[in-house]
Amino acid sequence: MSSDTIYTAVHDYLSLQWTSTPIAWENEAFTPPIANDGSPMPFLIVEIEGTGYDQMSIGSGGSATELWRESGTVFGHVLVPAGTGSTVARQLATAFITLLRGLRLPPNVRFQSMSIGAGQTGSENGALWGMTAWADWIRD
Repeated sequence: MSSDTIYTAVHDYLSLQWTSTPIAWENEAFTPPIANDGSPMPFLIVEIEGTGYDQMSIGSGGSATELWRESGTVFGHVLVPAGTGSTVARQLATAFITLLRGLRLPPNVRFQSMSIGAGQTGSENGALWGMTAWADWIRD
C-alpha cells in the first residue's frame, strides 16, 4: 500500500479525469456495471501500491529533515465482457496511462515508466476479461 498522501492525490485526480468507465477503488463498495440486457459492461479497478520509502540524503540534521523518496505503482485493471476481443480493453488501458503520462501531482508525485500487460480472465465465473496497465511513480 502507498501512503495516504499518494493515494489521495491519485484518487482525487483519477476521480475527476477518468470518465470512460466506472472506477472500483481498493476496499470500497462497488457494483460492476450491467447493461440493460444483463451483460457486463467495462470498468476499471485501480490499485495504488507503494514499493519503497528510501532515505536519499544524509547529514541534514535528522530524519525529519532528510530527503525521503517514496515510490510505487498505480495499476489500472481494465475489465471488459469476455469474448468481445481485446480492442476495447487496449483502448481503455491506453487512455489510463495517457492520463498519467508525464503527470506531476501535488505534493510532487511524478509518474515515470508505464506499460500495458497481457490480458487474462478477469472474473471467477469467466464473464469478464482483463488487461492491466501500470504507471510507476516517485515522490520526494
